[in-house]
Amino acid sequence: MKVHCVGGGPAALYLAILLKSQDPGHEIAVFEKNPEGATYGWGVTYWPDMLDTLMAHDAPSARGIQEHSVRWSDGVAHVRDQVTVHHGDEGFAIGRHRLLRILTERAASLGVQVHFDRAVTPEDPLLDADLVVAADGARSGLRERYADHFGTQVTPGRNRFVWLGTTKVFRSFTFAFVETDHGWLWCYAYGFDGEHSTCIVECAPRTWSGLGFDTMERDDALRLMEKLLAEPLEGHPLIGRTDVAGPAQWQHFRTVTNRVWSRGNVVLLGDAAHTTHYSIGAGTTLAMQDAMALAQALRGAAALQPALGEYERVRKRALLPLQSAARHSAGWYENLTRYVDLAPHQMFALLGQRHSPLLPYVPPQLYYRVDRAIDRTQSLRSFKRWLGPRIARVLQNK
Repeated sequence: MKVHCVGGGPAALYLAILLKSQDPGHEIAVFEKNPEGATYGWGVTYWPDMLDTLMAHDAPSARGIQEHSVRWSDGVAHVRDQVTVHHGDEGFAIGRHRLLRILTERAASLGVQVHFDRAVTPEDPLLDADLVVAADGARSGLRERYADHFGTQVTPGRNRFVWLGTTKVFRSFTFAFVETDHGWLWCYAYGFDGEHSTCIVECAPRTWSGLGFDTMERDDALRLMEKLLAEPLEGHPLIGRTDVAGPAQWQHFRTVTNRVWSRGNVVLLGDAAHTTHYSIGAGTTLAMQDAMALAQALRGAAALQPALGEYERVRKRALLPLQSAARHSAGWYENLTRYVDLAPHQMFALLGQRHSPLLPYVPPQLYYRVDRAIDRTQSLRSFKRWLGPRIARVLQNK
């Protein structure tokens, strides 16, 4: 089978690895529009069960990822001048550059052709393959060409955010909430390579414009954010993207969904098919899980269309609770003032419960007391885990 993957991110590279491992006779090429090494995003996160899954699917790449990952086991929240620590929140992070290098080298070792600095347009002759994988991100050009067919919907979030790096190495997954004269500003930060950390800064629109970020040059914006986040950064600088000029690259998060995921020999993968809010830290994991499901559906398939249909059904079903969690997590931050004046230990507890579909409808202090009581009883904890996804489905269908 001749497979052309458009986009050189983790989803496309991992799919190429899995397909080539399944059948060395497959002719597989990956086309990335940017030069080699030209990526941004700093570090990406994943959770312990994902490492086991990667090991089961392709041990060589999994060992490379494990070797170059950093691990944290605590969560820390800075609120005003108080710090709260929650033990046991284990997770991993790896630099995006490093992850792509590991996957690129593994794919090349199997005979996958990886081409950099090669954009693919909807009319490109390269689309003449048995299977074309549109893995070119949330703003996928291939998907947009047939947006009506795919039933693409893009919903922008309310808050503004900017994805930055810093030389401050956070040993725990860290949240910091700072009150300004124009409202609250906060960050999510985590180390990923022993020398740098990712630092995502977010705020409401009123705060963003009130602080002047809407017109401020990038370096001035970085200096102001460093001042506001001086306590958790401990004097370390923030680092913006070097491939763009002008104002800081503030964005609205764009939630992408598609009614169908394939058209003829073209199939959507990763962010081209779906996005989930960054606050649940699952984007890269979900993209690579897409690759696993598509490779499994294609294994030994007698015909392409049934295999693509099976891939879509499997992934949509698996994504349902995670999309619900991401939606509620984003909503928690968009309604931060509902929670930020709670006692620090209460706020941190509800920060951990931000995925709950019930939380927006129950007074926060009451929710906290009931949740603590439930967690003291094993049978009620099990009932809560069973009930949560069902409530999410009901609320989603309203």
